[in-house]
Amino acid sequence: MAQAGQRLGNLPTPIAAMVGRRAELDQLARLGRRARLVTLTGVGGVGKSRLALESALQQQSDFTDGVWWVELAGLQEGALVAHAVAEALPLADQTTRPMLDVVAEYLEGRNLLLVLDTCEHLTDTCAMIAEVLLRAAPGLRILATSRRRLGLMVEEVVTVDPLPVPGPGQDIDDSAAVTLLARRAADASPGFTVSAANVAHVAQLCRILDGLPLAIELAAARLAEIPVAELVGRLAQRFEVLHAADGSVDADPPWHRALRTAIGWSHELCTPAERLLWARLSVFAGSFDSEAAVAVCSDEHLPEEHIPALLGALVDNSLVTWQPTADGTERFRMLDTLREYGAYWLRELGEEDRLRRRHLAYYQEFTRRADAAWLGPRQVELRSRTTDEHDNLRTALDFALAHPQGHSALMLSGNLWFFWHACGFDKEGQYYLRRALAEDTEPSPERLRALWAEALVLITLGDPREAGAQVTEMADTAARFADTEGAERARSIEALSAVMCGDVARAVPLARGVLDRHQCNRLTHPPLAAALVRSLAHIMDGHIDEAVTVLDHMRADCDRQGEQWLRAYGDFMCARAELARGHPAAALVHARNSWTVKRRLRDPLGMAMALDVLAVAAATDGRATDTAHLLGLAQQLWDNLGQPQVGVTEWTATRTSCEQQARHSLGDDAYAIAFRNGHRTDQNAADPLTPPSAQGKTL
Repeated sequence: MAQAGQRLGNLPTPIAAMVGRRAELDQLARLGRRARLVTLTGVGGVGKSRLALESALQQQSDFTDGVWWVELAGLQEGALVAHAVAEALPLADQTTRPMLDVVAEYLEGRNLLLVLDTCEHLTDTCAMIAEVLLRAAPGLRILATSRRRLGLMVEEVVTVDPLPVPGPGQDIDDSAAVTLLARRAADASPGFTVSAANVAHVAQLCRILDGLPLAIELAAARLAEIPVAELVGRLAQRFEVLHAADGSVDADPPWHRALRTAIGWSHELCTPAERLLWARLSVFAGSFDSEAAVAVCSDEHLPEEHIPALLGALVDNSLVTWQPTADGTERFRMLDTLREYGAYWLRELGEEDRLRRRHLAYYQEFTRRADAAWLGPRQVELRSRTTDEHDNLRTALDFALAHPQGHSALMLSGNLWFFWHACGFDKEGQYYLRRALAEDTEPSPERLRALWAEALVLITLGDPREAGAQVTEMADTAARFADTEGAERARSIEALSAVMCGDVARAVPLARGVLDRHQCNRLTHPPLAAALVRSLAHIMDGHIDEAVTVLDHMRADCDRQGEQWLRAYGDFMCARAELARGHPAAALVHARNSWTVKRRLRDPLGMAMALDVLAVAAATDGRATDTAHLLGLAQQLWDNLGQPQVGVTEWTATRTSCEQQARHSLGDDAYAIAFRNGHRTDQNAADPLTPPSAQGKTL
């Protein structure tokens, strides 16, 4: 539950203050109180997204469960819209159910505003999802932005027009278009003001551009180098020439013509190198960094050493947006309308296919490097960087699936095993892996790796039997290509599947074999997974000392390489071992260490498992209220994951016993209150592991 004054949600921070739109904001406020679905429509560049953001910010206090922004511009596949919604919400996608069902269940009973930004290329899917979610969740409101309406009966449509412009001889003081131009011009050229000397030209410029915000911002960015009077002359001339040539003066609304005029004029004012970079950058989805821009866009026509300066020029001219990141790096983004214009020129240049293949090649190499470095000290950084590139990775995967070449889709989806499996994107990973495996069925090392990645995903989703069904093909492919590491992957999957299905007798020798062949100088997934299997089997058999010995070796291997993600699972198993020994205090230490790492990596499955152990330790120590609180905190996560306790029968039984013990001690009413308080606690709070009775103490 949010603390007093705290706002739940993920709304982006506005880059600049809103200009004008008072009437539209008042209208949206009124509609927000009665309409379930409001769609802002209008031409590209009219400011739909900015208006939606301002309205959402103003409505935050009306929604007890938050206001959540879903960016859809980077998606190409309608099948991923529900995943994008889940990703925006505090909701993991590790479930065996359809993602839309999971989102609908999460929203049921919540009072929440969902902003679906940039729906026009996915209108049918967005309409279907909005209809399903609104039916499931009476407290849900949806605000959408789209160049065309979604077409639902409950939809209220607000058409966003350009900003009002002053007519000839009219006062400019109340003109939002003039205010916007003045502010953006001052940003580009410090000291710029609207004065008696230039006021007529400023007003004329806003009229030429018909008050379209994007057109005004593009023009304002040029006032650092071109006087406003000259700018007016150039734009007026271009407007007349362009529309006399294409005959569209009477066919298009004026702001369509204004947008084409402003973008085309901005394009002409760019140097040839800037225009070429603009076109090539259109292959990126969402945001990108300078390294990616250099790798994808450079060649003999655009030398790589020139690209940072060219990128800076596009930023200065408002054609590309610069975005600092929390880790001190920088990223860039292009507005959809400008990206579409660049994509048009890329096609005209005959470069689209070549640049998209370069984009795919870059992200294949990106994922290859990230995969190679994952079992090491950079996991937090790699998770952050891969998440930043999520839209580009989806775009690369979609292209690889649509243009098969050299096992590229298998390679890319398999390289991303750590992102799917370790970072909480299992369901999306399953979607892409299944598509890649269905499209490319010939035996290959790339297919073997993708099968292994899918098996890991299935295990996390609580379906170890289906994961085990992959083993035969994995083993046969490994033998065919003499792939020793692939064979170890197959054996480790078989061992994991067996132990999770309760077949300890089969799991132990498989895990022992993988460990016996392990070379200590190289950290790989199979022996670490095998160590977890052996320790779990030992705990199930009551051989606690043997389990701890295996875990000590496994954690030492991780420590030598700085690996945290699997090491935290080792801590979790140590906590289980200490509970079996009857040492709750030691179990608390291990479980807390595991939870801390898993939260840092944003691994919801690992967090839920650690919280369950903390609850059992609190119950063993006689702290019934704390137990109920921690069970509620864990249930937040289990509600949105696959099978509780990933289907391990012993863990499910332990949690049930823990709950019964706390309920018996407290009584049903007190237990329900403590559990509900835990269920409402923010997982991102400073220390949600400190339940009510432990204030001032350390768990």
